[in-house]
Parts: sequence; structure tokens; C-alpha cells
Amino acid sequence: MKKDKTSTEKLTINQKLEQLDQQIEWFYGEDFSLELAAEKYQAAATAAKEIESDLNEIKNQIEIIDRDFSKE
Repeated sequence: MKKDKTSTEKLTINQKLEQLDQQIEWFYGEDFSLELAAEKYQAAATAAKEIESDLNEIKNQIEIIDRDFSKE
């Protein structure tokens, strides 16, 4: 039986992107239904915002490291 990741288990950005891809694929699949579309769209939008936040955090860390190295 496959276990879902809990909120205490941190997913990598790549894992989050894979999940987002799967969420988006649902819209193109045979299981698509208008009744679930709004809920699925909201889940995908939330996932995309979380990924964007993670990427911004990494960008900020890189900029800090870059500033530290440019001081030397």
C-alpha cells in the first residue's frame, strides 16, 4: 500500500513539480469532470504557489551567498 506524504515530511521541489504535473494531467485525462474541476484547480494553484515560494527562498539564499563571495 502506497503511503501519502504527511505535512511533516518535506517534499523536494522536484517531487512537488511531479505532483503538480500529475494534477495538471488530470484536466486532460478521461477522469475529468466539471464537478471536480474547481477543487482540482484550487489544489493545483496552491501547489504552484508553494513551489514558487520554495524557488524564491532558494533564489534569496543564492543571492546571499553571492553577496558573501563578492565581498572577498
